[in-house]
Amino acid sequence: MAQSKRFKGAVEKVDPKKEYSVEDAVRIVKETATAKFVESVDIAVRLGVDPRKADQALRGTVSLPHGIGKEVRILVLTKPPKDEEARAAGADHVGLADYVQKIQGGWADIDVIIASPDVMGEVGRLGKILGPRGLMPNPKSGTVTPDVAKAVQEVKAGKIEFRVDKAGVLHSTVGKADFEDPKLVENIMSFLNVIVRMKPTSAKGTYIRGIALSSTMGPGVRIDRNVVAVH
Repeated sequence: MAQSKRFKGAVEKVDPKKEYSVEDAVRIVKETATAKFVESVDIAVRLGVDPRKADQALRGTVSLPHGIGKEVRILVLTKPPKDEEARAAGADHVGLADYVQKIQGGWADIDVIIASPDVMGEVGRLGKILGPRGLMPNPKSGTVTPDVAKAVQEVKAGKIEFRVDKAGVLHSTVGKADFEDPKLVENIMSFLNVIVRMKPTSAKGTYIRGIALSSTMGPGVRIDRNVVAVH
């Protein structure tokens, strides 16, 4: 497929062989985010892990200090009285049987699902639908919890979930192209520092093998791997 003139112009601003500082990468990504909408800023981190091994299949959460710049739609699956707690905390949708039925019918207008442990027997039936979409509640990511109100507040405040893919790469959104530079830098460093702290003891060789930043429609900009210390 032929590249657009806009994309070619953006690519010319990036040296594909160079690893940039986080500050320079942010500046370049913002300069190359020239679409007619406010593009998201995404990060990809290539890790020296084997996702087939349970202890190296990284999965977790990070609270980005400045959020990701979009309203996250949250569904809480629970029973009374926790349903009222979830609504008071700001959940967009709250219920159980009616939403289980809606999801089975193809409803997908949500970004995060939080569930209380007592309903996981019913929620478990949705695994084949929610699993492939990355929406299945999970204790490791804090989306299966008795304190649904706290979980809702954390997600609304900028807590995001991540998991390594089959190729050993972590993908995440870290903000929007209209964020101020320092806010994007802080979000990126918060994300990377959490990844470093989660290094599996069984991982061999170089842990952080590559970091790239890009906007939704822009080219990737490589970041110097030495911005984070890996022990």
